[in-house]
Amino acid sequence: MSNDPCSKKIIVLFKEKLNSELINVTHHTYYNKWLRYYLDFCHKYRHFSFDCNSLPLFIKKLQDKKQTTFQIEQAKHAISLFYTLDLDTVHQKQIKPLSQTQNDLGSNKTVNQSLPKQQTSPQIYNTNNTPDSSLTKITQNMLDNKAKSEEYSSHSKQLQNFETSKKNKMHEKVSTFNKNNSENSVKGASWVRAFNGLENIIKLKHYSPKTLKSYSLWLSKFQAFTKSKPLDMLSDNDIKEFLTFLAVKKNVSASTQNQAFNALIFIFRHVLKKEPGNIKDTIRARQKQHIPDVLSRDEIDSIVQHLSWPYDLVVKLLYGCGLRLFECLKLRIQNFNFDSDILTIRDGKGKKDRTVPIPQVLVPELHKQIEYVKAVYMEDLKSGYNGTFLLDQLEKKYKRCAKELIWQWFFPAYKLTQIPETGEKRRYHLHESHVQRELKKAVQLTMITKRIKCHTFRHSFASHLIQANYDIRTVQELLGHSDIR
Repeated sequence: MSNDPCSKKIIVLFKEKLNSELINVTHHTYYNKWLRYYLDFCHKYRHFSFDCNSLPLFIKKLQDKKQTTFQIEQAKHAISLFYTLDLDTVHQKQIKPLSQTQNDLGSNKTVNQSLPKQQTSPQIYNTNNTPDSSLTKITQNMLDNKAKSEEYSSHSKQLQNFETSKKNKMHEKVSTFNKNNSENSVKGASWVRAFNGLENIIKLKHYSPKTLKSYSLWLSKFQAFTKSKPLDMLSDNDIKEFLTFLAVKKNVSASTQNQAFNALIFIFRHVLKKEPGNIKDTIRARQKQHIPDVLSRDEIDSIVQHLSWPYDLVVKLLYGCGLRLFECLKLRIQNFNFDSDILTIRDGKGKKDRTVPIPQVLVPELHKQIEYVKAVYMEDLKSGYNGTFLLDQLEKKYKRCAKELIWQWFFPAYKLTQIPETGEKRRYHLHESHVQRELKKAVQLTMITKRIKCHTFRHSFASHLIQANYDIRTVQELLGHSDIR
């Protein structure tokens, strides 16, 4: 923004607006930056800065510049606050006064000086000494001066009319914006605070990243349904209407409705600090009892035979130890205790730990896999990698543990991952999608007529133990369930 008085006035008004809206002081710099970018954008491309139709063009420019979704939302919020400033105060300084415009084009005094001076007492020549043409010339000059004076007067009036018309059009645009802003006051608000608050509370409670991803998705869908209604105006009726919309219009399953319901209740209570009222009369689909598919031993052996290394070992651990897929892929070298034949599961579902016995038939293959991990580990050290990925603040507490053997993944990824922000190269574990893709191929080759997923092997593990007359409480502990159901 330039250093003219209008720009300084905008800065002062915008700062007052940020304080009145209780925007975090640490974010003021970013909000001022977005306003500066917006005003420069309007000046460069000749857009009216107080016209709300200029905002979508500015947002499109930010998208072309590859700005993140958070940055675009923050910029949109900053400009929306700018639109609510006292526009009349700013416009009084934006519109040039007529006198100043005339000074730019040349004042009355300057124009009059440029015209020939009229003689108040024109010299009268004697007809005997002066020809008739002299008097005619003087009279013609007087008429020319009068015509030029009238022409300037007409020009001055046209200029004044132009300035008045320009001022009226500007105020007409401002009043139109204020009218539209008043009509749309219940939609189009920024939800950046809600998304940031959700992320903070999820991390504070040490919930799974998948929970954050799922709840953020439902928050974005809820925002779209309410048309970005201001957060302070959200009520129980919005939840009811959204859940009814999912059940009646979208025909989603009961489990999906329950997930949306739990997400919104969590957001209302912990992010918006609102206690939802009575929403029992909300229309919801009836949840039916689901009976999972169970594989026989022969079917499991058939699938494993069609899997290549290391995916066959992953499936064997899913069935042999009753693991969830993410629990299996997150195993590290230190989780295996071959002296006691115990496998320790760290940070399972609900951040719970448990131990399960290691099947003796898998011990040779597990040792072979550890030797492979050691070989990959030595190659990584020679290449100067920065270690494996660690959760939370573990690496800050133990500076060198990322490069220690015991912290390496039991199923390492094939390639190193480069972190864009720091340029570091680290090793991640085998991705879930790789296992799921290979399992799908193997199932198709076996021609088994059952719906088989990675979790099917965990169900088969529990069913086979119960068929072998194991106590149901023991099965519950091996699976890591908090409830017997």
